[in-house]
Amino acid sequence: MKKIILIGRTGSGKTTLTQALNKSLIKYRKTQAMEYHNNILDTPGEYIENKRFYNALITSSFDCDIIGLVQDCTDEACIFPPSFASMFNKEVIGFITKVDCAKGDVEYARECLKDAGANRIFKVSSLEGDGLEDIKMYVY
Repeated sequence: MKKIILIGRTGSGKTTLTQALNKSLIKYRKTQAMEYHNNILDTPGEYIENKRFYNALITSSFDCDIIGLVQDCTDEACIFPPSFASMFNKEVIGFITKVDCAKGDVEYARECLKDAGANRIFKVSSLEGDGLEDIKMYVY
């Protein structure tokens, strides 16, 4: 599996996606620091929410093969600035999380990730398992 860094707002589903891809028990816990779980680097939401941490994201991405931007489809705001992906010299993909939620807006999340510069976008429900196999096939 290629190494991937997950970047997204607090509560966007980065840790749950990491747990689902690693076939771990799904349990919510707030990520306090960057943590590797197999080949996935899970980042705290504060790293995208505060521009002063962008350097930490860039530096941490050097060891990864793929940048993964995570957008919760139930979130009414996009955290990623336009062309955010251009700061990385790596492939950037997107994950639309929580697609199983009735109030989600998948198209808005897709546009947000496209505008940020994600070149491939996956729809995923970590709780239902939807989209996980597509992600695994792509990153292996």
